[in-house]
Amino acid sequence: MYSLQIARLLTSLRPTMLPTCTFAGLDDVKRVRLRRAHLLEETHAGVSVLIICAWSCSEAFLWYSGNIINSSRRRRDGRCKTMASNNLQFKTNYAVSSKIEPFYKGGKVQINKDEKYILCTCGTRVNILEIATGQLTRSIEQDDQEDITSFALSPDDEILVTASRALLLKQWAWREGVCSRSWRAIHNTPVASMTFDPTSTLLATGGCDGTIKLWDVLKQYCTHNLKGSSGVVHLVQFHPDSRVLQLFSSSQDCGIRVWDLRSSQCVCVLQSHYSTVTGLAFSPDGSTLVSSGRDKICTVWNLKSRTVMRTVPVYEAVEAVVLLPEGGDFSEIGVKAEGLHFVTAGSKGVLRVWEAGSARCVFTQTPPVTTAPAGVVSGDDEEGCGLTHCLHLPDSARLATATRHNILSTTSCCSSQLFVGYNDEVLDVKFVGKGDSHIVVATNSPQLKVFDLATRSCQILYGHTGTVLSLDVFRKGTMFASCAKDTTVRVWRMDTLSGEVRCVAQGSGHANAVGSVSCSRLKESFVVTGSLDCTIKLSVRLTEKGHEKDVNSVAVSPNDKLVASGSQDRTVRVWSLAGLGLAGVCRGHRRGVWSVQFSPTDQVLASASADGAVKLWGLQDFSCLKTFEGHDASVLKVIFVSHGSQILTSGSDGLVKLWTIKTNECVRTLDAHEDKVWGLHASRKDDRAVTASADSSITLWQHLMQVIIRTAAAPESVPLVIQTHKRPVARTDPSCIASSRSVSCRLNKEMHSVATAFVCSSSPGRVCVRGGAGTEEEQAKQEDQILNNCNPPPTEIRQGQDGGEQLASTILKLRRDQKEAVLRYCAVWNTNARSCLDAQAVMEVLLKHIAPDDLLQYQGARNLLEALLPYTERHMQRIGRLLQASMFLDYMWQKMRVTGQSSVEAQGEDMDTVPAAPAPPLFIIDTQPTRRALARARKTRPRKKGRKTEREKRDRLACGSSAPPAHADQVTGGGGASGRPHLGPHSREIQNTPLNEQLIDPPNR
Repeated sequence: MYSLQIARLLTSLRPTMLPTCTFAGLDDVKRVRLRRAHLLEETHAGVSVLIICAWSCSEAFLWYSGNIINSSRRRRDGRCKTMASNNLQFKTNYAVSSKIEPFYKGGKVQINKDEKYILCTCGTRVNILEIATGQLTRSIEQDDQEDITSFALSPDDEILVTASRALLLKQWAWREGVCSRSWRAIHNTPVASMTFDPTSTLLATGGCDGTIKLWDVLKQYCTHNLKGSSGVVHLVQFHPDSRVLQLFSSSQDCGIRVWDLRSSQCVCVLQSHYSTVTGLAFSPDGSTLVSSGRDKICTVWNLKSRTVMRTVPVYEAVEAVVLLPEGGDFSEIGVKAEGLHFVTAGSKGVLRVWEAGSARCVFTQTPPVTTAPAGVVSGDDEEGCGLTHCLHLPDSARLATATRHNILSTTSCCSSQLFVGYNDEVLDVKFVGKGDSHIVVATNSPQLKVFDLATRSCQILYGHTGTVLSLDVFRKGTMFASCAKDTTVRVWRMDTLSGEVRCVAQGSGHANAVGSVSCSRLKESFVVTGSLDCTIKLSVRLTEKGHEKDVNSVAVSPNDKLVASGSQDRTVRVWSLAGLGLAGVCRGHRRGVWSVQFSPTDQVLASASADGAVKLWGLQDFSCLKTFEGHDASVLKVIFVSHGSQILTSGSDGLVKLWTIKTNECVRTLDAHEDKVWGLHASRKDDRAVTASADSSITLWQHLMQVIIRTAAAPESVPLVIQTHKRPVARTDPSCIASSRSVSCRLNKEMHSVATAFVCSSSPGRVCVRGGAGTEEEQAKQEDQILNNCNPPPTEIRQGQDGGEQLASTILKLRRDQKEAVLRYCAVWNTNARSCLDAQAVMEVLLKHIAPDDLLQYQGARNLLEALLPYTERHMQRIGRLLQASMFLDYMWQKMRVTGQSSVEAQGEDMDTVPAAPAPPLFIIDTQPTRRALARARKTRPRKKGRKTEREKRDRLACGSSAPPAHADQVTGGGGASGRPHLGPHSREIQNTPLNEQLIDPPNR
């Protein structure tokens, strides 16, 4: 691929003369002198990346992120011979390219006027989904973190109003995500339903308190307060003719109330249903009404006479009804005669078309294909397959339906797009399809879900009757296997043209749930399964009781000769594929083994355990070669990347870690999940990875090398040397700027925003740029230094000269999304005592310069601020204890000063340069004898001249000399013949002090 890219660059691009440059690779060993270079900008994972194509007289090099990834040497005949770089490029970072997150968990669904976006509720948010791409374009979130109970989009697509459990109504400019106003709903209970009139000026809200209120959204006041409904008003709808000022509502009394807005009175109650009324559909002229209910009937009403025209039994609980427009061609769905036809969506999960005149069903949608035995359907499936909403898209002649968690866009009652709004707990995920264009997901359900990564459209696979636990893919990627709690294994094949997936094989034989499956690596010939019945099966032909406890994982070697299994019995066993004979046992884990994986290049086996460790085992003697420890909880998955030189691990702590095997170093920690990461898989090109978590999110990761952005117009007199460092660089050179996240370079004004955005979205790394100094150059370097240091803790900026001002000016220049990223980093920094001061400094800037209301509009700001509070309180307590301890030390130092030493001398004792004055004596002697000393003196015997007692020797030694003192009377202190000195009021303390402490001189002696 790279050789073709080089050839295209050499033949199509016109080289630009640039100054002589020296580029250094990642290992900082190979240097190539180049004469020409060309810059080519590409976009990877939303980040602008520069590729440098450079060549000398005889060799061409392609530089991506500062590393030689391929080269072409020119032969004598003029052709290019491609040579791959000898240096193995280790992965250093992954960036999130896209995420599949929950966006719909039931509730109201609405499509905008131009039929490009779907609006749906999900907890505290209203999510806006683009139909063409399936991407979540915007989320409108309540500031009060209360669940949204209802919302309504005006027919002119200008106003969105949301209602929450906090009894607040908010008006939004939904395309920008800006709240224009909010007001109290006046309802005593939450709002259950709301709708706009055809003119987009009146808003009707139905509350759980049985009242209906109408609001003029332009003049901003309440116009009507309609009372009389019993219970929750779950349905409100205006008459389609704006000249007929009527409002229709339904509540728990199963009647349809007609309100005259001129008199604010209920003019009629339409009684026909015996259960909850779920839908109302008006004819274009407004003379006919079709109502649906959960009593399994639909009623056709004549609104002029307010009488029942027809009652149609539909034999299912209907949740929504849609009238087909007259004059349209609907022959594909059985509409052949003229007259009123309507579509119902209900508990059976299919759309059906009814003729109102004859009460006959003329078309039934084909249900999803399933090979499950008849009647074997779990309660969850039966409840989840029912349709809850049905919306008509007149411009594109489509119908959009919604189930409990899914939104389906259909054309002529044939499925075209399916968006899965909630996946529940995701247990496994794998890349499938040609070019890894799809992913297959095993969720906490019997169905498999296959996502198209380009459109986010999903295909649901029916077949298993129990929860699917594990997946594996064959070599080519078009076939994969699944195993489930129903003790069966199924093999699926994907059509490379249409992308349709069908089950092609099924196997059974285990006595308990099948927890793991592994496919053959060379040919599509067999699968190996491990079960909770402690057995291992080879394509149902061979069975071996391999472990004493549940088998959690099985793996097939790259040459299809060995099989490895990991179990809850804390062992890893290696089996010969021929006959499933035991080849060896690997022991060393302290808890159960969750995952095993063979290296694609070496005779090495990796295992991940619940003890938080990952071990590499040699297949020669089955001994432990290396142990990787870094996860704080169970390691659930391990895979090899970078041709077996690195491993990716995922754990129950929600983290994904990248390890280099040679150095035992954790290169990067990826944090994108909030719960256990069960699924982890790498693409066949080894440039992408996918993770799936119990938090119902699926994250796609794109491998990003360290990106180098170079100024196109560098001064010719100044050579530029670009180097990458794996470790931090000492900042001794003032012209050296060490960035903190994968990006650092001299930037011109055009590339400045690109570098800033990448700094706020990439991962830690070190890049050093050296160049000549100039006025504009120094200014650009200073700006880059501040910007690039915003991602790790900005300690050096904060501690530098005018650091606070520089930090404030840098943060205020960032865009809103970059400030959101900085706020997220602050929450991480604040958890560490070393970087908490940096987090507090950044938070001080944000709180001083950004209004609280604006700060709360940031994505996840409330949760981040709540996460900052406990750690901030902990840091304050720690600083308080430290301050208290320091004051105690100061107090002790003041009390430990020798009596008679002045405070001035004590303060300047470390900086005293003049000769010291004669020091005062070590002890202050009290010359007045005490009564006890006089009594002892009387009892003392007279001794011979020249003899000394041991006490006198010790006292003289304490005075610093063995010779007699110059003034014997001062030493003896009138102590009598005993010669015992009297040391004043503190003599007892000094005598009880050890001798070595008594010999310590004051500091100034």
